[in-house]
Formats: sequence, structure tokens, C-alpha cells
Amino acid sequence: MGQARHDRQNCGRCLGQRVMSRPSALDSKEIVEGDTTMTMTAGITPDGTGIDGLQWNVLGQTYVPKQLSDSSFSWHATFPPGTFVPPHLHPTQDEFIYMFDGRFDLVLDGQSESAGPGDLIRLPRGISHGIFNNTENPVTCLFWVTPTGKLFDLFTRIHNVADPAEVVRIAAEHEVEFLPPEA
Repeated sequence: MGQARHDRQNCGRCLGQRVMSRPSALDSKEIVEGDTTMTMTAGITPDGTGIDGLQWNVLGQTYVPKQLSDSSFSWHATFPPGTFVPPHLHPTQDEFIYMFDGRFDLVLDGQSESAGPGDLIRLPRGISHGIFNNTENPVTCLFWVTPTGKLFDLFTRIHNVADPAEVVRIAAEHEVEFLPPEA
């Protein structure tokens, strides 16, 4: 599996120093009055690869980051049969999911929905949503959020964390609020 952690504070590419002849998605880091901001660079993230070779295992799902800037973050996701993300919300981000293969059963603001290939799922900030693969086939899709917020850092932190309660605890530190289970 890919690199587990990317130290954006100390990475040469993230600080604007070109260390490869071909730019990566993290190359365009600017220092502005002591703050670090990320701007998107033009280019292609090839099929089957992610930013800097990253690939995360998040409770059995595979997330491959494809694009990263302050204003947006996208990742390719594979949800094996039976995997899910329980109801949660992003108070500071809008989230989108474009479906390639498979079917998600969703709970969107308390309502049941389903989405399949070619569908775009729109998840406005502050609206609770749960995502479930209740089928016998994998789901592949592209997620993106705007703005990026702390989500890239969250996925870095929860890569290979096996305890769902620990994932929920860490998520709360990264602007993702999981809802308590229904009684």
C-alpha cells in the first residue's frame, strides 16, 4: 500500500521547492506572511495513481487522493461489499460523489436514497449523510469536497486505524461530526 503519512509542513514540494522534473499536485505551495496555502497546478494525475503515490485504507475502503488545493480536494474511492460511512456531517464543506460502478444506499438528511453509475450525489455542508454499500459488488466513485478544510489531514491520520470509535474521535478533531447511533 502507498505511503501512510505525508508531512505537508516539511515536504520540499509542499514548500514550493521543485524536487522532481514533473510537478505533482502538491508542488504549488506558497508561503504568504507566515501562512502556508495550496494552489492547484495544471496537470494529470494518471489512472491508478494518487498524489505522491498515496493510498489510504479507511476501515476497509480504499481512498486514492487525486487533487489537492485549499479550495478543493478529490479522491477516488473503492467501497467493498458491506462497507459504509455512518451518518455524519461536514459543517464547513460541501461534498460530492460521482458514481462510476455499483450502488450506494444513502441516508440524506434522514431520507433514504440510492445512487448508481452516472449519478452525482450532492451533500451540502451541515446536512447529515450516511453512505452504504449493501450490495455484493464493489462501488467505485470519485469524491470531492470544497473547501478542503482538514479532510486530507484526517485521511492521513486514520489510514489503517482499525477501531471505528478511534476514527470517530479523530474525525471530530478534523471538522467531521459523526452522529450518535439511532436507538
